[in-house]
Amino acid sequence: LNQLYAMRYGAVPVAHKTGGLRNTVIDFNPWEKAGTGWTYTNCDADGLIYSVSVAVQTLKAHTDDFRALQKRGMSQDLSWDKAAQQYEQIFEWALIDPPYCQ
Repeated sequence: LNQLYAMRYGAVPVAHKTGGLRNTVIDFNPWEKAGTGWTYTNCDADGLIYSVSVAVQTLKAHTDDFRALQKRGMSQDLSWDKAAQQYEQIFEWALIDPPYCQ
């Protein structure tokens, strides 16, 4: 949950792409102006160093993009209300197409 708290307060996460981090930290895409942070797949120092260096380079060379990245993270609706609505939607879909059992 720390990445969610961080994004809410404007900190841009750099995280190993595993578990819940993979679902909540979306890689920054400068061409599409999308994403919420940076991730790395190799769980070693080189992967972390590379991701941090890309983040720092973005902050220094493309400040406007970095600020937009912060704002995207801060403006996400990560409330329990939204999560509950998504969960309810799964049940509604399940009721539309009940399983076939004999």
